[in-house]
Amino acid sequence: MDQIELVRDFNRYYTRRIGVLTDHYLGQDRPLGEARLLFEIGDGADLRDLRARLGLDSGYLSRLLRSLTRQGLVSVTPRPGDARVRTATLTEDGRRELADLDERSRRSVAGLLEPLTLVQRDRLVEAQTEIHRLLRLAAISLTAVADSAPEARFCLRAYAAELSTRFPEGYDRAALLPPGTLGDGTFLVAREEGEPVGCGLWQRSAPGLAEIRHLWVSAAARGLGLGRRLLTGLEADAATRGVTTLRLGTHAVLTEAIALYRSAGYREIAPYDDSPYNQVAFEKSL
Repeated sequence: MDQIELVRDFNRYYTRRIGVLTDHYLGQDRPLGEARLLFEIGDGADLRDLRARLGLDSGYLSRLLRSLTRQGLVSVTPRPGDARVRTATLTEDGRRELADLDERSRRSVAGLLEPLTLVQRDRLVEAQTEIHRLLRLAAISLTAVADSAPEARFCLRAYAAELSTRFPEGYDRAALLPPGTLGDGTFLVAREEGEPVGCGLWQRSAPGLAEIRHLWVSAAARGLGLGRRLLTGLEADAATRGVTTLRLGTHAVLTEAIALYRSAGYREIAPYDDSPYNQVAFEKSL
């Protein structure tokens, strides 16, 4: 059985095992879609955020909300100060229903775990954690944008703010790539559920030679392997544009970045510029 069929087989088994195919999810008188929406609304949520978070089109979300509103579980009102944005909140009955849903869910999962030994339970949780990590990584998109794009500048500001706290000498934002100066290089932005969570760029230095700069992953997306994915994406893009050698520099305190570059096949070289932040330099032939 190939990988695609193995994933499909797992999906079919798991959805059947946890009971998402019935109109009475966890024994409540509603399907999974409505139950999940109660959970996502929680203490209140903008409808735009709900659509983005759950990947629902506006028509389907509206139908779910109308059903929950008719049941007296949800109230949808304009946001104070901005009538263009509507917010969903749980009513008192909705909060009781969510508490019941949480308790039923915990009992259901406890029933799944109960037949297993402690070691087997640990293995199951570790496997699910790894599945979650890899599915998140697979769902993150990498998009080339202009170096002046709002999401590009957002990432660079976040990158500079973090380095300001990590570098003993701080970090001068003047060292960031100025807007409109990338040339024929590429600026990649990583997005998770529409939000920028990482970036990186390559910039040509000479014919066949380019530098990778500003590789950054937000704290919320670390541990997924996104840094390596960004690095690989930049390498592949640069290779298609005639780059045969890549260089990069990093600070000595960024041990995780140094480990990434070494494991990705970069060899340490003498510093190639006078940047105070490029204390450790690397090079790789593509």
